[in-house]
Amino acid sequence: MRGGRWRRVASQVGRSVTVWAVSTVTMLVLAGILPDFQLQSADGDSATSIAITAATGAGAFGLLSAIFWPLLVRLLLLVPALVLGLLVFFLNGSLLIVALRLVPSGDSEAAPETAVIVAAVMSAVASATGAALAVRDDDAYRRRLYRLADRRRRALPPGPSSPGTVFVQLDGVGHDVLLDAVGKGLMPTVARWLGEGDEYGTGHDPRPTHRLTPWRTDWSSQTGASQLGILHGSNHDIPAFRWYEKAGREVMVCNRPTSAAELQRRAIDRTGDGGLLTADGASRGNLFSGGADEQALVLSIATKRRSRENRSRAGYFAYFSDPANAVRTALSFVAEVGREIGQSTRARVRKVRPRVSRGGLYPFVRAFATVVERDVVVAAVMGDMLAGRTSVYADLVAYDEVAHHSGPCSRDAEKVLERLDRALALIENVAEHAPRPYRIVVLSDHGQSPGETFRARYGLGLGDLVRAGCGLPVPRRARRTHSGAEARAAVRAALRRPVEEGGEEHRPSRRSSEPLVLASGNLGLVSFPDVPHRMTKEEIDARHPALLATLANHPGVGFLLVRSEAHGGLVLGAYGAEIPLDQLDGDPGPLEVFGPGAADAVRRTHSFPNAADIMVNSAYDPADGGEVLAFEEQIGSHGGLGGAQGKPFLLSPLAFSAPVDDGQALAGAEQVHRVLRRWLRESNGPQVPLEAEPEERAA
Repeated sequence: MRGGRWRRVASQVGRSVTVWAVSTVTMLVLAGILPDFQLQSADGDSATSIAITAATGAGAFGLLSAIFWPLLVRLLLLVPALVLGLLVFFLNGSLLIVALRLVPSGDSEAAPETAVIVAAVMSAVASATGAALAVRDDDAYRRRLYRLADRRRRALPPGPSSPGTVFVQLDGVGHDVLLDAVGKGLMPTVARWLGEGDEYGTGHDPRPTHRLTPWRTDWSSQTGASQLGILHGSNHDIPAFRWYEKAGREVMVCNRPTSAAELQRRAIDRTGDGGLLTADGASRGNLFSGGADEQALVLSIATKRRSRENRSRAGYFAYFSDPANAVRTALSFVAEVGREIGQSTRARVRKVRPRVSRGGLYPFVRAFATVVERDVVVAAVMGDMLAGRTSVYADLVAYDEVAHHSGPCSRDAEKVLERLDRALALIENVAEHAPRPYRIVVLSDHGQSPGETFRARYGLGLGDLVRAGCGLPVPRRARRTHSGAEARAAVRAALRRPVEEGGEEHRPSRRSSEPLVLASGNLGLVSFPDVPHRMTKEEIDARHPALLATLANHPGVGFLLVRSEAHGGLVLGAYGAEIPLDQLDGDPGPLEVFGPGAADAVRRTHSFPNAADIMVNSAYDPADGGEVLAFEEQIGSHGGLGGAQGKPFLLSPLAFSAPVDDGQALAGAEQVHRVLRRWLRESNGPQVPLEAEPEERAA
């Protein structure tokens, strides 16, 4: 025992000395390259003196970073995430200037801007050196993991023996995309869980530890509807990502903080339950809280006045308290921006089709989603596990953001899947060091369907087509509908700029007789704000006789849903097809191509009080690569019916009961919620209130 302790001490000292030596050499090299950075006096010094100065400066810099950096980060936890990332460089530079002033010779100096560069390079080199030396040192790795949540662990009692559960949501990753990535060797961790580890030379037990189950989304196949149903047990009356509510005369948007807070309140009122995570839970990077006590980067609390309850920064301190980690994330952010600019330029030069604009702020949004958000959320999950929390739900939006603009099966998106698999591996490794056993569940909220945009295919947007059908003037230049990807909301929340969409469409005038057209992927919603109720087909025909026929017969439209005085609800298709909702099982008409479950999804949405006057789903052709036509500027889209967007996955440990019985389909986010509740009960629960199921209280 004592010999092992001394070996660990010697190993740690050896690594520290090696890192110090590498930092010294790095400082000497930078002094020779950068004109505004010097380690000698103007009269010149001997090589020995310069080396001693460099060694002393590197040591002082490392010591100052170890002592003062955690304190600085703690003071800066109130600073928005992106701003903190930028301050990393300047704070490191300041520490270097102080370190040089402490050198006994007094001859070292660096310009402030040069100090920033030198400090960033030295931190990155020191981090890489330390990581390389500790690759095979399990004790060092264990100590590093424990340091991530040491402060929180000391404040909590010892963890229980019952297993905790970690739910990791891979936003937008479809069931078939996951299987394809496993088959290509892009996700070895998932492959090993499914019992295919030996195929990739991992040396792990080839027996599976998890089962993979596909599930079917509701008609609104997007994060707002799916995650609210998964976390809170109800996504009733969420017809799309964006919709107009006539009672309140307001456009609701799932990734607008005020809308997210209201939707969460409605779900809690409907179910009478706080959510999946009410008992010692943590919510990380989600649109909704799930009733968790610990929350970080949760959109539904972004507009609340900051307090101890909603100002959680778990993960920020754990990650940024290490200056090397902070610099590495900042450098990775810059590298990701450059990678996106290079990839989009290559696609434009090669005239890749389909393609959407990827300029403006998008490179920074992508870098935030694929680097900053991922690092912070994963670090928060690690901290929760090391603190012994009972249940954790975290959303990683990286794939969804890239797939929207590069395509769900693109090489860009595949690279993101590789990095997400490494994040899962890290979470799995942390579970080995947690104070209680953990079961890891991985799931997605929807998939993504490929295809060019409606505007690119036909030269006009859905709004222009609606105006033409109403006999209104159509602008010569088609108006683009901005993407509604979740990463943008995460960026705004991090910057504390919560307003997502405003302008004229936020609260349209009730006096306006012009139609309001909103897009949610390949699902479009047409509303008439001046009519206080949901219009019927007869009323629409009386006002605009050509509108419904124009839409239903357009080649880019799959079907329409409207209310009818005679039949209650009608599905309209090309060539005059009109099928009442209660007859869809025998005659699906235009819904047949959308597969099983489409009729049930349409009937359910028709029952929503806030369903639009006209619900429009784009065309879908399974024989054409499963493509849909997005009404937004996305070449990988989701939000409606058609293709892979409606087939996400649920990857669960075999220790849990099967999600559904053999031969049954797992359909709808609310059913997924019930499955997750059951699994929490199986983990020596109950972890959530059991007095009644949400659907029973709603009834």
